[in-house]
Amino acid sequence: MNKLQLFRLLRNHRKLAEKRSAAYEQNRAAKVLIYIGGAFVLLYLMFIAVMLALIANDTESPYTPYEFIFGLAPFFLTADFLFRFIAQQTPSQLIKPYSLLPIPKYTCVELFVLSGAVSPTNLIWTSLTIPYAIMTTLFSEGVVAALSLVVAFQLLVAANSLWYMLARTLINQSLKWWLLPAALYSLVYLPLYAEDIEFFFDTYTSAGAGLALWNPIHYLCVILVLAALFEVNKRLQYRLTYTENAGSETTQMKTVSDFAMLNRYGETGEYLKLEIKSLMRNKNVRKTFIFSTVAIMVLSLAISLTDIYDSAVYKAFWIVYTFVLYGAVSLIKIMSAEGNYIDCLITHKENIMQLLKAKYYFYSALLVFPLLLMLPTVFTGKYSLLMLLSMMSFTIGPVYCLLMQMAVYNKQTIPLNTKFVSKGSIENNYFQVAAELVAMFCPMIIISVANSFFSENTTCIILLVVGITFIASHRLWIRNIYSRFMKRRYENTEGFRATR
Repeated sequence: MNKLQLFRLLRNHRKLAEKRSAAYEQNRAAKVLIYIGGAFVLLYLMFIAVMLALIANDTESPYTPYEFIFGLAPFFLTADFLFRFIAQQTPSQLIKPYSLLPIPKYTCVELFVLSGAVSPTNLIWTSLTIPYAIMTTLFSEGVVAALSLVVAFQLLVAANSLWYMLARTLINQSLKWWLLPAALYSLVYLPLYAEDIEFFFDTYTSAGAGLALWNPIHYLCVILVLAALFEVNKRLQYRLTYTENAGSETTQMKTVSDFAMLNRYGETGEYLKLEIKSLMRNKNVRKTFIFSTVAIMVLSLAISLTDIYDSAVYKAFWIVYTFVLYGAVSLIKIMSAEGNYIDCLITHKENIMQLLKAKYYFYSALLVFPLLLMLPTVFTGKYSLLMLLSMMSFTIGPVYCLLMQMAVYNKQTIPLNTKFVSKGSIENNYFQVAAELVAMFCPMIIISVANSFFSENTTCIILLVVGITFIASHRLWIRNIYSRFMKRRYENTEGFRATR
């Protein structure tokens, strides 16, 4: 069996693993919402293409159409890189079933890396480049020039995909690796800081002109970058996945406090201790929490110290994002970490009930941190204290109520420590992605609609009242979640066991 046949076989296995996933039926329904959102993104990119084409066709423009689009390429590729952190996880690999088979050692890893480079999601940028090429290049320069513009841009997107995979893998290892993309993009935008926007454009339009005109040297450079990124990704993924698969990572014993102050809260206090100790002891849970905390800190500082988010739309979005981030990243996966020991939790009556209450109290208390970080915006007049308190209560109320509904539907175990190796296709839970998008964007839509009918203070009071109502009735809707979970406990437990 040659390598191509192995690739086809492994790809077929991965598709079967996705179909056999515990969340396959949920994913089918959630994908509809994601496809609808993707359609809006395509329309938005097509609209941008039309606007850029009108600018490029301006007779007073000093740049040709293909020079203009590649002058903007660094901005597009940076946005593509950042958006992948929101919408695209680096999937864990199916290594275990093949580790003892007589196949080349890099085969599984090469398939994983190659699938990232040629992913169909990379084609989303054609909704920008194709309309742009038709409106600016096809009729003036010909089919060959228009085709080269689209092909060259897609090669850059493929390289960006491999670069994202490398950066995301390293960041999953340690948050210190955020310095790598920070250093790279500092170099990319160095011409802008050194001179001005014209010098920045001149720096990248020359490279774009070479790609658009099929210059072999420029294409050779892009191919070498692709090959280098592919090779580095392959070797890094191989080292990490097989090290993790062999279980050869060293661990250090840690002394953890008993948190005796929580004893007064009885069984709920014990589950609060479990939640805190899980953050301290388990690698994946801890990294997710640290990432959320750092993101909130950076965003709060950006809002407080700059004026880039002063418009009404941005103000509504970023205040929601700041408070909802903890829940959207961690609480959305409720019960998935507990799937590792779900058999112990369901042995006693109402264990799950106390666990849900402890999680709700814990993530509610965490919101004091973003509240304190956002206080400087009150002193500078960007936000009022009423607005911060209303958004905090609205998050603790209806937003957390929505996110905790996932306790009923989550039935895939997430590994506590392993990051790069999976037993099955557990990394693409589209149902969670859909719920996350609803939690992130629905509050912003509600705030924007309310602001169009009422004053800002009235909107804040409405959010505050709704939030307090949900908080006051939290025992009722948590018990409802618990009752629905218990009706599905055998189905969910089977899913948790199958994905450990």
